[in-house]
Amino acid sequence: MKVLEQLASALDRRDEVPNQELARKIAHTKDTEAVKILIQNLSHKDKAIQSDCIKVLHEIAEIDPQLVANYAQVFIDFLKHKNNRLQWGAMTALNAICLENPSFIYKALPQIVEAGEKGSVISKDNLVKLLVKMASLAEYADDAFDLLCEQVLRSPTNQLPMYAELALPIISNPNKKKFSEILQSRLNEVEKESKRKRLEKVIKKLT
Repeated sequence: MKVLEQLASALDRRDEVPNQELARKIAHTKDTEAVKILIQNLSHKDKAIQSDCIKVLHEIAEIDPQLVANYAQVFIDFLKHKNNRLQWGAMTALNAICLENPSFIYKALPQIVEAGEKGSVISKDNLVKLLVKMASLAEYADDAFDLLCEQVLRSPTNQLPMYAELALPIISNPNKKKFSEILQSRLNEVEKESKRKRLEKVIKKLT
């Protein structure tokens, strides 16, 4: 079957299983031609096909990031697309591939951060995950950490404990005090007890 014929919309399916299966098939066979077809059809006139293609692509990126890493600029371009599904799908893909070409991602961080701040919760979540990965690399650690702190300072209280937990592994000794102070400054905003306890646990580990 041709690639587009295996998409969920082509099979008249409302679930994502066909797209996930297709992503696994393409990733495991390292089918670069199929990846190219999916990239080309991100601009298809049918929104359902657009959405299916970005879903398959970011699923591939999570299995084998190297297979789609060369299309980083395409994903960056789609961060501003009017189709919200393409926006957050592109951000998800960028998060998955950022360690394949960190220098390119680093140069594009202003665009990536701007899109994440304006985007959906999924976009914001993937932006934070991307910044954590970038902060794990010595060459980009300082700038990525500063950007990460800004996101944590401005994040919705609902997401705050998760962001703190995601960041914890990359917080170095010189940064512990600053990050702890940021979390403490927002602690009173967290009303739900379970989330507050999660945040307190991270703060304790930092002190």
